[in-house]
Amino acid sequence: MKTLLLLLLLFFSPLFAEDGVGALKNSNVETTIETAPKAKVLYLSYEALPQRVLKGEIFSITLKVLSTVGGANEIEYKFTDYTGLKPLNLVPNRVKQSNYYFDTFYFLTTQIQAKMPNIEASIVGSSKYASTTLAGNPLNVVALNPKKDFSNILANSFELVDYKTTSYDNKHNIIVFVAKATNAELGAMKFSNVFKQGVESIQDSYFDSRITYFVVINKEIENFSFSYFNLKQNKFSNIDIPIIVDEDSVTTQSDLKPTDQSRELLKMQIAGAVTFFIFLLLLWKRKLIYFIVMLIPLIYIGFLLIPSKDICIKQGADIRLLPVSNGTVFKTTNAIEHFKKEGSASNFIKIQLQNEQIGWVKDEDICAP
Repeated sequence: MKTLLLLLLLFFSPLFAEDGVGALKNSNVETTIETAPKAKVLYLSYEALPQRVLKGEIFSITLKVLSTVGGANEIEYKFTDYTGLKPLNLVPNRVKQSNYYFDTFYFLTTQIQAKMPNIEASIVGSSKYASTTLAGNPLNVVALNPKKDFSNILANSFELVDYKTTSYDNKHNIIVFVAKATNAELGAMKFSNVFKQGVESIQDSYFDSRITYFVVINKEIENFSFSYFNLKQNKFSNIDIPIIVDEDSVTTQSDLKPTDQSRELLKMQIAGAVTFFIFLLLLWKRKLIYFIVMLIPLIYIGFLLIPSKDICIKQGADIRLLPVSNGTVFKTTNAIEHFKKEGSASNFIKIQLQNEQIGWVKDEDICAP
């Protein structure tokens, strides 16, 4: 019996030895599958960070960046976990000094509760280097307490380029003005206590922007005043637009100065003076030629005295406040309608509605003859 057990032990012992070696080999394989940690090659810190910002303000932060490898120009940034802010540029404005890069980003403060983003920087296209993250902290945001005339604009500078006032209807005037500003979001412009308002065009680069805006106000108002917050001077500044109603047509946003389209009265006065002068020559010389020449300005005066004719407007035509392709539409015709023609500018016809309100329609919206 002992002999039998000894034989069985000798037979099965190599199998157990092989299983043990295999297990040991598998164990060795598993312990060697380890990846080496990626090298940290980017080092970030804040070079400039505001201590306090205003709600609605555009502010900047500057990062001081050191790279221990080449290719710092290929740094990619990601913003995560931020609130109350709107990033304005993902590609930084860069200045190089010695071995450091100073990368500047701009943000717009949209809420009173704001937190700076976590800023992750990495070398573009390289998987062997670790990314570096600069944690964001809460931002100290202060809200303004403006008067009712506040335009909702915060800027380093703001100035009027041009303005023009015309009659809107029998109760209101419309002011169209062009303004330019630096370090401002002009798209946020808004006024209180006006009948209507809106943006006609905007060139919004935040740092150097331009806007064409309109407001419709009561005819009793003799001066339209509003304020903006001057970030450089840290105070509210006032803008005044005197109301001088110009019955001439409003032109495009690039030039609000009146054109020589509706100067019939002046033309009639000049033609009348010419007629009178020729009449004196006729009395003095008593020649038929002067009588014939005198008929020319008289015919011209008669032409100017012809009342404006009605024009036909197609169904579905948009009637705009200004002769601008992307201008504000305040009425759309539900059927074919007829209006009094007041003038024209570029590809637009100026019309008078039944309530004496002035509008503009495109030439293509005129009914075919």
